Amino acid sequence: MVTSDQRRRQLAREKYARQQQRREENRRKAKRRNTVIAAAVAVVLAAGGAVYASVALTGDGTKDNAGSDKSASSSPSSPAPSQSESSSAEPKMSVDAKATYAMALKTNEGDITITMDAAKTPRTVNSFSHLAGKKYFDGTKCHRLTTSGIFVLQCGDPKGDGTGGPGYTIPDENLDALGKAGSSGSVTYPAGTVAMANTGQPGSGGSQFFLVYKDTKLPPSYTPFGKIDAAGLQVVKDVAEAGVTGGAADGAPKKAVTIEKATVAKK
Repeated sequence: MVTSDQRRRQLAREKYARQQQRREENRRKAKRRNTVIAAAVAVVLAAGGAVYASVALTGDGTKDNAGSDKSASSSPSSPAPSQSESSSAEPKMSVDAKATYAMALKTNEGDITITMDAAKTPRTVNSFSHLAGKKYFDGTKCHRLTTSGIFVLQCGDPKGDGTGGPGYTIPDENLDALGKAGSSGSVTYPAGTVAMANTGQPGSGGSQFFLVYKDTKLPPSYTPFGKIDAAGLQVVKDVAEAGVTGGAADGAPKKAVTIEKATVAKK
């Protein structure tokens, strides 16, 4: 005959067994959930890499409008107050929408001059003129170099890690300038092209941009707004020739590039 004490112990053992079973089931569910989340993140990062590969080439608030950004994190050496400002408003138009402008980037590796046609990309040119006037780019690093699949040097992030931006976005412009996409869904961005990085979503450009140093196939979703001069293109090619830190194909350039001063002037 089972005593009351034995019955209590039996019930306690059964309760403990049920608790352990529930814990194990919860553990397995959590493991499956985490696996699904990790897989989803991997897909997003891979998609981003194809893009910024966005802004790129991703940029402005997302880890690369050229994929998962693997570049080294670095702050500007001499940040201007405007670099930490957060403004949700695109700057008012102040450039001549019929004129051509030159953006001069003085870098530690050499000077790069970019010709910009405001008639084709007025709001993009206006944004760069506004930011350069506030010394937004001064002291910032070109945080990402890609040497396989796509061939770009990405700059314009005040944080230096692919996540920074001016706090506002500008619309896409001039997307049909490079022709109609082929069956692959891409067009050729010729060497010397300068285009906006983005998050992969329309109208998500900010301050990050990429310099194409070798013909590159990308979707026609990155605003092409400028052309590098011959001397500047050679500067970028020299940086690319030195490769990526750690020997990877995508990440911080081994030959670190700092924009010491950026100015925009009407030609």
